[in-house]
Amino acid sequence: MPKKARAYWKGYLRLSLVSIGVEIYNAVESKSEISFRQIHKPSGRRVNYEKIVQGIGKIDTADIVKGYEVDTDTYVTLDPEEIDALKLESKKTIDLVQFVDTSDIDYRYFERPYFIAPADKLAGEGYVVIREALRKTNKVGLAQVTIGGREWLVAIAAMNDGLVMEMLRYADELRDPADFFDEVPNAKPDKEMVDLAVQLITKKSSKFAPEKFEDHYQTALHELVQAKLKGRKIIAPSEEARPKGANVVDLMEALKKSVGQSGKPAAAKPKSPKSKKRA
Repeated sequence: MPKKARAYWKGYLRLSLVSIGVEIYNAVESKSEISFRQIHKPSGRRVNYEKIVQGIGKIDTADIVKGYEVDTDTYVTLDPEEIDALKLESKKTIDLVQFVDTSDIDYRYFERPYFIAPADKLAGEGYVVIREALRKTNKVGLAQVTIGGREWLVAIAAMNDGLVMEMLRYADELRDPADFFDEVPNAKPDKEMVDLAVQLITKKSSKFAPEKFEDHYQTALHELVQAKLKGRKIIAPSEEARPKGANVVDLMEALKKSVGQSGKPAAAKPKSPKSKKRA
């Protein structure tokens, strides 16, 4: 069966002395969303931008190269050929160098998922062996791969009949939680209140079903655009009309009321029917 997308990267997946040809495909897709353009309100025309250099004026795109600022207004410029000449093994090979439990990876490291597929029938046998080995050991393999102008740390795991690769952030990209949690009280919370909160969470727990949720903001934007097309005048609600959260004075009482009101897990709001495709 032909693949439904174009390969994002082609190269080799290596486990010690075993190398197989693979192709990487994007595991997610951006759905049609409403995107805005900057418009000149008096004329209703779109605002355009030109590439201009101070003291020179408008320039050609062909004359633009990448530059790294080493000092104020001082740059080292690099041609595409010079960047391509960088000899990194990870440009063509994903070398599985370490294996860890999935639970060992802080979820903040995960960036974006990709599917790894065998490049051809010849690579299929080695591909299946690696997939089954990862599944039986319940491990993910760590490697590095150069994609999109940078070398990524990646985690590779078995998924259904194939392999999924998750791009990871590097450790120095994560902020220190202590910088943001310094105002969290150090006192131990009341046990009864914690038990009530646990009871509330348990009552609202269910299996993860992302298909039950939708992007309500995009839906509302779509409806707003359709209303404007029909000539409706949109009036923003007054501050008095906006819903306001209750001022909870007694936390214990609020928890007790919440537990009493919660029965079965709350169902997600049903998706609104869309008669027209989003703009």
